[in-house]
Parts: sequence; C-alpha cells; structure tokens
Amino acid sequence: MGRGNIPDALIREIAGLVRKAARGNPPRIALHPHTVRLLLAVSPSKPMQPVPVRQTLPVGSSLSAGQDVDVPHPPSESAVLPGMTNAGITPHGEVAACEDLEAIATQVYQCQRCPLHSSRTHAVPGEGNPRARVVFVGEAPGADEDVQGRPFVGRAGQLLTDIIQKGMRLRREEVYICNVLKCRPPGNRTPAPDEVVRCMPFLVRQLELIHPEVIVALGGVAAQALLDTRLPVGKLRGRWHAWRDIPVRVTFHPAYLLRNPHDKSEAWKDIQEVMRHLGLLPSGPSGG
Repeated sequence: MGRGNIPDALIREIAGLVRKAARGNPPRIALHPHTVRLLLAVSPSKPMQPVPVRQTLPVGSSLSAGQDVDVPHPPSESAVLPGMTNAGITPHGEVAACEDLEAIATQVYQCQRCPLHSSRTHAVPGEGNPRARVVFVGEAPGADEDVQGRPFVGRAGQLLTDIIQKGMRLRREEVYICNVLKCRPPGNRTPAPDEVVRCMPFLVRQLELIHPEVIVALGGVAAQALLDTRLPVGKLRGRWHAWRDIPVRVTFHPAYLLRNPHDKSEAWKDIQEVMRHLGLLPSGPSGG
C-alpha cells in the first residue's frame, strides 16, 4: 500500500510510535523483518535502535535445542534472523561505487550507519585474496577481532584457519574471510535485524567484486542473511544453495564447533563437498 496523500510528518510519527512499542521491555509488539526495512526507509537520518524479533520456530527444532547458534553464549529466542534481508539486495550509494575491496574497507572504517560504530574498537571489513575462489562468511566480529581489526583471529578463528590450511590444504591468504556485520555487537550478542540490513550492502559489494566459485556460510546468521530464509543450519546443510549465480554451502560456525566438537565430522563433510566443487578432491557421493 502506498502513502497516497498521507502527510510525511504523520508517517514519521506513526513509525516512531511503532519503534517505541517494539523496543519496550517487554516489547508490546513484534515486528516482521520487512516492517523493519520499511521503518528504516521512513526515517533514514535517525538510526534505529535494535528491534527484538519474536520467533515462530517450533519447540524442539534444531535451533531451540541449542544446536545452531553462532555466538559464544546460550541460545535465546532472538538467536536467529528470519528473512531479514533479501538475497537480491543491491548496494546503495557510496558502497555501490566502490571499485575494489580497499575502497569498501575505507567505507567500513568510516561507517556510522548503526549504533555499533560507537562501541567498536575497530571495524572489521574482511581480509584475503581479492580473487579468491572461496569466500567464508561468518556472523560478526568477536572480542579478539574487535581489538585486532581482523576477522576470525580468536579461538574460533584458529579452528577456521586449521580447516582451511590443514583440511583444505590452502593457505589462509588464498581465500577471503569476512562477516555479515563489520562491527562487534556488544557482548557478542546476536545481530539485530536493522544492523544486518544496514551492513549487508558491504558484504554484497564484496561478493560482487570477488565473485568466488563458492561461498561458505558459517552458521545460521550468515546462511539466513545470504539465502533470505528462516531455516536453521540443520535444515540447510547437506545441499547446494545459491546467492545469485554463486553456489553456497552452509556449515556450522567454528564457535559452535568449539562448544560441540562431536559435530566436527559433519562440518568436515560440508568442507569436503566444497573441495570437490573446487576440484581439490576427486568426485564422490554428494550430499546434495
């Protein structure tokens, strides 16, 4: 439904009331991610605060059982980001004009699109080969990444490095590693829907410029943001997906594997399928 003849001032007032109700403790209303995007469009000059999103996952699902959360704290009802971004989202403004990864990094360092810029130590745009055959996409920087300004440098980062170097027999410098969010959420909390919406153009432009042969989505947040889905990792693993024309494989986040080492063998199956796709392993039975 269009605005028609409704005055802009009235629309902004209504949007403000809706945001206030959603930010209550407890929230008086729960917003669908599409509504979040509309509210952001109404008042682009005023950053929104994180908006809680009520979950509709059935009790007993893999996420509610704690099997699929990418952050180092117990899962909660806000530990998933259902359908908050569109896989076809287009970078806007200055991000679309970036012609290389260094230009994107400059924009990331200067970014003040959401409140996270005020609490970060360093923004973390990503690092690696600008012509990488494979891009690993995680959720958001953690404490170590925030201090160093580099992605995946803590314990989870060491595990990812081992997967790349010891498992795939590639050098870390040969791949590209980044996150959906470029700034650390305080306390490593799950990214809020509006934070992902504001930050996603950076990732989109990075993927456009690199155009890898494969994207590996590490955990639920990355998978849901890239694939525009509500499904948890347990439902997305074992088959190929696509971001535009680029194949996507979903696997567990390294932080999850540190807490659940029994699933490392399952993650290795995912990585082997990526290796087969890249020609690093002989063809064999495929998981999808």
